[in-house]
Amino acid sequence: MNNVIIGQSGGPTAAINASVAGAYVRAKELGAKKVFGMIHGIEGLINGNIVDLDNYLSNPTNVELLKRTPASVLGTCRYKLPVASQKEEDYIRIFDVLEKNDIDMLFYIGGNDSMDTIMQLSDYAKEKGKPQRFIGIPKTIDNDLPVTDHCPGFGSAAKYIATSVKELIRDNQAADPRKPTVVIVEIMGRNAGWLAAAASLSKSDDCSGPDAIYLPERDFDMDKFISRMKEFADKGKPALVVISEGIKLSDGTYVCELGGKVATDAFGHKQMSAACKVLADKISAELGLRTRTVELSTLQRAASHMASLTDIREAYQCGYEALNAAAAGETGKMVVMKRTVSAEAADGEWNSEVPYFCTYGTYDIHSIANCEKMIPDEWITADGCGLTEQFDRYARPLIFGEVMPIIAGGLPRHLVIAEAV
Repeated sequence: MNNVIIGQSGGPTAAINASVAGAYVRAKELGAKKVFGMIHGIEGLINGNIVDLDNYLSNPTNVELLKRTPASVLGTCRYKLPVASQKEEDYIRIFDVLEKNDIDMLFYIGGNDSMDTIMQLSDYAKEKGKPQRFIGIPKTIDNDLPVTDHCPGFGSAAKYIATSVKELIRDNQAADPRKPTVVIVEIMGRNAGWLAAAASLSKSDDCSGPDAIYLPERDFDMDKFISRMKEFADKGKPALVVISEGIKLSDGTYVCELGGKVATDAFGHKQMSAACKVLADKISAELGLRTRTVELSTLQRAASHMASLTDIREAYQCGYEALNAAAAGETGKMVVMKRTVSAEAADGEWNSEVPYFCTYGTYDIHSIANCEKMIPDEWITADGCGLTEQFDRYARPLIFGEVMPIIAGGLPRHLVIAEAV
């Protein structure tokens, strides 16, 4: 093994840096001479912007600090790598950087679009007879990558969401019952509702949970929504509703688009925001109720103080296993997790009496890139406004455990890579 390089892309998470830590540690164990980091992902690599991670991670204490640092320590990007036939100069520059620095393995941590980058690079290398190997490391709070049981980053985001929703419910229930308020909490999720679904985990013997959860997997019916809010008002009941930012009407119109035109990013994705405001205005206008809106926004992915220990450990292991795969000669693959189930679990679901455990493997990137995994329809209640026990059994183990931060000056301390700032 010569040198390796690691990059991060897309939306950051509370666990993405743990994958860098795992990949770095295993690379050094396997004898890598240098471990480089891309500064701001594939776009930085194209421009030759890389850093020697030994300058930051040769000290084991910094590796532990990195695991507790939110966001992308190397910087991120949303650069869509074009197909080589359209813009081969990007590929020429990438491979020039790799060859000049004796880099024979590239690891990219990200979601759907990042896996497309791994697919494009590995296909190009194969076509051109290049020896470099390319492995994807899963990361996305959206939890929508196919094949893998779940994605690093989701567990910590789910833990933060369930905690925040539980606290918001407590706050709303403390208000004057003569003036009930409808609180609408908007949570990330363009096409897949895993994050909004996580709000259901707040339900327990000391919390009623959300009064309704609306997911993009089901068409949103505005009339039924207003009717449901009226029922709460008629009972004098304060209500808390959770929505995915990507809920849409039966004609495909996103609810947020009812409030005006929305922008698109480099990948052609519409930028979701303020669907909660559209619904709050509708409730106020038609029912005259008091409303409050809460957009958790980037806090969902940045809240390392609520990180799940399970999530951090698995993110680290995904980085570690990526190095094992490349060292074994694999390329054009993504690390995947497979949940073990008990022999008694006839339906294939996690059994609460059996300890949760995941094994690791790899899978062909062509079956993963640009694909999305939705919540199974049977995990959504018949009325379309909640989640079943099946979802709880799936998601709850992923939020277990806490990661104690390293405190300095009364606040969590983070690792900073100067070149990425």
